[in-house]
This record gives sequence, C-alpha cells and structure tokens, in this order.
Amino acid sequence: MATVKALSRSKNLLPYNGLRDWIEKLNEMGDLRIVEGADVEKGIGQATELLQHHPDAPAVLFDSVPGYKKGYRVLVNLYGTPGRLALTFGLPVNLNKADLSNRILELVEGSKPIPYEFVDEGPVLENIQIGSDVNVDIFPSPRWHERDGGHYIGTGSYDITRDPDSGTVNLGTYRVMSMDKKTVGFYISPGKHGRIDREKYWANGEPCPTVIVVGGDPLLLVAACTELPYGVSEYDWVGGLRGSPYPVVKGRVTGLPIPADAEIAFEGFVRQDNKRPEGPFGEWTGYYASGAREEPVLDIQAVYYRNNPIVTGFPPQCPPDEQQRFRAIQRSALLKQEMEKASVPGITQVWCHEVGGARMLVGVAIKQLYPGHASQAGHVAAMCHVGAYAGKYVIVVDEDVDVTNLEDLMWAMSTRSDPATSIDIIHRTWSTPLDPRISPEDKKAGKMMNSRAIIDATRPWEWRNEFPVVNRPSKEWRRESEEKWGWVVNRVDKK
Repeated sequence: MATVKALSRSKNLLPYNGLRDWIEKLNEMGDLRIVEGADVEKGIGQATELLQHHPDAPAVLFDSVPGYKKGYRVLVNLYGTPGRLALTFGLPVNLNKADLSNRILELVEGSKPIPYEFVDEGPVLENIQIGSDVNVDIFPSPRWHERDGGHYIGTGSYDITRDPDSGTVNLGTYRVMSMDKKTVGFYISPGKHGRIDREKYWANGEPCPTVIVVGGDPLLLVAACTELPYGVSEYDWVGGLRGSPYPVVKGRVTGLPIPADAEIAFEGFVRQDNKRPEGPFGEWTGYYASGAREEPVLDIQAVYYRNNPIVTGFPPQCPPDEQQRFRAIQRSALLKQEMEKASVPGITQVWCHEVGGARMLVGVAIKQLYPGHASQAGHVAAMCHVGAYAGKYVIVVDEDVDVTNLEDLMWAMSTRSDPATSIDIIHRTWSTPLDPRISPEDKKAGKMMNSRAIIDATRPWEWRNEFPVVNRPSKEWRRESEEKWGWVVNRVDKK
C-alpha cells in the first residue's frame, strides 16, 4: 500500500476538488447521511430505490458493508436534488430546476475545452493490483433491482476508450456487471461513442483497450452521461468548466489516461470473441428491456484504487427518479444549445421531461416568428444529436407555457393541437434495444428503430391573434392574490 500525495487544487475554479471534497461540501449543507450495515444483496438496492424516488432525499454513503472491509463504501443519490447538481457545476445551490438548466447552459457556452494533462502521481495510485494479483471482488457490488441477473459494480461508472483513428479519448457511462475477480461484463447500446471506438478496434482485428472508472469526480461522471459531439473528449469539456487541465495518470497496461483522483479503476482489453451472459438489468425506461444475453467482457489486467475507496452508485429506476431529475436539467440545457446552433430562433424554454426518462417526452416553448416555425423547432429538437437517441414525442408550444411543468405542457397540447392536422411523424429513427416498444422480432433482426411524433401545440399561425384568451391571471393579479389571500392556501391565520 502506497501513500500518494493529494493533488493540488490550484487553478480549479470549482468550489471543490474531487469526490471527497464534494462529499464534505454535502455534509456542510446537511445533505449527506451515513448508513452502516446495509448489505449488497438487498439492503443497498432497496434503500437506493426509495431515495431516488424522493426528490428531497439526501445523498447516502453506505459503510460497514457486510462481507467487505470497513471503509470500502458506496455513495448513492448523488444528484437527487437541484442543489447537489448546482454544487457540481459550482453554481448557487438555491436555484430552481429551470434556472439551473439555463445557468448550466451559460457556463457551457462561456467555456472552451482544455485538454487533459498527464501527471506522475495521484491518489488513484495508492493501491495497485497487476496480473495475477487482480481481485475486484474486494469492492462492494450491489444488486440494485429485485429481478437483476446479478450484481452491478458499474452504474455510477464510466468507460474510457480511445478512437484508434483520431486518438480522441471518450468517457461514456454504461452498465457494468460483476462476474468474477478478473472479469466484468458491460453493455453499450448501438451508436454510442464507446461502442463505435470498440468496433473500430475489432474491425482491425485488435482488442479494444478500455478502462472502467468506478467512483471519482462528480463532474466527470456528469460529463460521461452527457451527449457531447463525437470527437469532443469529456476530459477536455470538464477542463474548460474547471478552468484548468484535468489531471490524469497513464495506465500501465493500455496507456489510457486515468483520472488521477479516481476512486477505483479497472484496466484491460475487450476482445470480440470473449463474451458472457449479461443481464437482465432494470433500465432507465422503467423496464427490463431484455433477458440475459451474450455481451463483451473486460479482461482486467490492472486495478488502481484509493485507500478506503468509494463506489458511486447511479442505478436507473422507473422514472421519474434521481437519474431523470438530473438528466432533465443537464440535457434540456444542451438540447436548447444544439437547437440554437441549428439557427432555430425564438426558443424561450426547453425541457426533457423526467417522466419520459429525460428523452422520450420533450417540450419546446417558442415565440413564433414566421409560418412553419413550430414545425422547424420540433423537427430539429427530435433529430439533433442530443435529441436523436431514443426520443418519441416533441411538443412545441407558445412562450406563455411553462414546459418544465408537465400539467401545463399537457394542457397546451390538449387545447392547442388538433390530432388530424397538428402531428408530424418521422419514421425509422435511432432507438435502442432498451426501448420496450420495439418488437422481439425487430430486436432479433437488429432493427433498433422507432418513430417520432412532432406535435404542434402552438396557436395556429394563420389565426393566432384570434385564438381564445387564456383564463389565467396576469402576473400582477397573481401577485396581489398571493399577498392578500396566500394565508388561506397555507392554512396560516391571517395576522
């Protein structure tokens, strides 16, 4: 066991330096709970499901996990509240979800990618297993859902791969199943960047060098969950938000860059002919989309980990849950950015709704500027990079509708659209085997496609000024009502 000097926090613009400092900030906010004695077979998974479906629940650090060394911990519900996600981006923790989404967009647009930087040492090198010494069974790996086919150490994890042609390093979040002390299996949906990298190596007859990081900087995990354009490294994106290069160490087996402050990292190769049964696993759509099937595995040749390592748990549940509350904020900001880059004007608000897995139901509010504006906005939202994967419904509304409010969005759709004339359908679009609506026959044939509905729920352009006036008070009327009569709603005696 080695003692490695902690990294300097110089130049980092964020209010924390890595996962452990971030956890301390949560503790100061009163937003962290420590639980001892929960087991990996049921306890951690059961508690996590409850936490993730309560929007005000704290983050929880599980310690003294039966069967594992004390100090080998599991952290869950990282981004369950807007405040914790705001902290991750270095923003005020009292923002509501819509304001937070807009502030994140401002941060992203105001930063420029900064390439990662190799350093000689970092906390992840405190403990190293090589070759025959590899044993990943020392880390707690929960069974997250009742009907999962096994234990999954990788939910709040990400895979590091490199494009063999361009050299760009990609970080992507994909589920990782524990198999034995030297092997984990992982599933990547078709079209995802990690899968593209992997298949390029296989096409050349080579194994794909891969590192799986299990626990580490919370902003790197956010980046790995984000639809960045192909060719943009998540390391560089985070470096821009930090204002300094992300420090990495070179993997001893693959040479891939590993976060110097990662909690745990598995390094090895993925071979095309090395597969094992993986799954089933409860997914973000709220279903078990498939049973066990043969998937590639990582042959682990080196393990790096900190003293008293922390596994980050980020399992998907039936939405809306922690994942979708976090992803709605992040993805909505990036979708608005992509639509504006596609020259769609007049966008006032975008929201990828939690109940749709932050993908399958999107609301877009616009200030109509010309005929066909609503149709343009809807089609771009459905087919740009952020919106293209596994989407289903895009509802375009006028600027007076709060698209973050599901009831407001459904009200506008119900009253301003006409089923026969307001819906466009796009066929043969990019979906995923995780989509429960794709038939078993199509899945067997590899036809992972669905359709998109673009619903124009704006006031019809030709007679928009004659559309009935909304029966809703003005802001001034509402403010006066709340000042004079709010005590009735709040059950507080009028003073």
